[in-house]
Amino acid sequence: MADTAKGRWSAAGAGVAAAVLGAGLGELTAAIIAPGASPFAAIGSALIDLAPAWAKETAIALFGTNDKLALLIGIGIVLVAAAAAAGLVELKRPPFGLAIMIAFGGVGVLAAVTRANAGPFDWVPSLVAGIMAAVALSLLIARVPGRPRLSAATSSGPDGAPVALPPREPALERRTFILWTVGTAAVGLVATVGSSLARAGSRAVTIVRDALTLPTPAVTAPPIPATAELGISGLAPVVTPNAQFYRIDTALIVPQIAPADWSLRIHGLVQNEVTITWDELLALPLEESFTTLACVSNNVGGDLIGNALWLGYPIRELLARAAPTADADMVLSKSIDGFTASSPIEALTDARNAILAVGMNGEPLPAEHGFPVRMVVPGLYGYVSATKWVTELEVTRFDKATGYWTTRGWSERGPIKLQSRIDVPKKQQGVKAGESVIAGVAWQQHVGVSGVEVQIDEGAWQPATLATAISGDTWVQWSMPWTATVGDHLIRCRATSATGELQTEELSRTDPDGATGWHERFITVFS
Repeated sequence: MADTAKGRWSAAGAGVAAAVLGAGLGELTAAIIAPGASPFAAIGSALIDLAPAWAKETAIALFGTNDKLALLIGIGIVLVAAAAAAGLVELKRPPFGLAIMIAFGGVGVLAAVTRANAGPFDWVPSLVAGIMAAVALSLLIARVPGRPRLSAATSSGPDGAPVALPPREPALERRTFILWTVGTAAVGLVATVGSSLARAGSRAVTIVRDALTLPTPAVTAPPIPATAELGISGLAPVVTPNAQFYRIDTALIVPQIAPADWSLRIHGLVQNEVTITWDELLALPLEESFTTLACVSNNVGGDLIGNALWLGYPIRELLARAAPTADADMVLSKSIDGFTASSPIEALTDARNAILAVGMNGEPLPAEHGFPVRMVVPGLYGYVSATKWVTELEVTRFDKATGYWTTRGWSERGPIKLQSRIDVPKKQQGVKAGESVIAGVAWQQHVGVSGVEVQIDEGAWQPATLATAISGDTWVQWSMPWTATVGDHLIRCRATSATGELQTEELSRTDPDGATGWHERFITVFS
């Protein structure tokens, strides 16, 4: 009979194969008719939005910039487990296994249609996934080895009920089931690969970006001082290459926005509503500036921070066109994917280089970093300022509107805190006794750093040598020579800001408004 250990394993395998087929066909359908409505991405985005702050922080702490990949893998594991369970349920209690498959599709449909800016056909891929998984499961369970086969003729028995057909040869039955199961999963995998190829083939936005030549800036950034880069191996470069720049956002699928389709709307508590297109933005006198961006989720000593040369137009000039009313104190920026950030209006209207950026390190913004247009605001954590794929600025008040992370327990204002980090020696790196060096970076954007001190083995604090900062809006490298002696050593660093503030020793979590504390490293010195 099918209700044996082998039968149960077969049913579980049938469930997994059916789910693979459904998921693959759902992804392929999304690639063809609604590229942003991938069932995996729709469910993943909903989970990101529903997850409490502690869960997001845990994911970032464990996986860093791979948090989205970890989420997708987690969804896949849950899907496999649920699909196996659906197969077992369908074997024993049909049609409840089919209902589980359809319910999974329904979850995807709900997640897709409730996303910000959901399209009219975004529900279709998840529906296809659920229905096709259910159909496949029904066909595969009927072929589980040892499962009784019923006659199609209802008059075979004395009471008109169907009767069982003679059992098939076991070996042939197993081979047939395996072929069907493997074939079903294979079709699903091929469909998944096909969906990836279809998306790659339809990425016209990438082609446009690669062919784009940015205009010459009307205001160029001052050259980087020769003494800004200390040239120490293992020390973070003063300018972070685009490929190494951290990425933390809520988008599982990177939005693909053609520049010709982009526009920015400024509205709310303004005297004049303003809309600006891509061509109009590029025709304005663009400015270059170096700005270091940092994520509020950056732990003490973390690497969720980077410095780049940005090209863009001052947001204050566009807000001046709109003429905010006197009672406005916040600008709620909105991304095309629904993300929102609440920036204090003074940070966008004072003299700092708060810009709508179109370029990063001499090239158009990478898609992952907000192409075609994003916000860059010195002095604020990214969750209240660095909106990517930005399409809307609503001038409002903090008591009338909240940003994405503010509603999830983070503070409504996010000024950057004074921090420093040890890069050299690296964590768990052995150091040879003798002349060595301790080096790192320090920052407090839009304030600046005036000094860094280093402490070794609870001894006196010693001044490090600062490199030349590009500006008060960027981090600065520092170093100190060290005569390393054999044994284990504890190294700490702390910074002093340009206003005289001393970096606090008090350890605090990243939520609700950024981590604090001294960075420290345990180093082993060998002979």
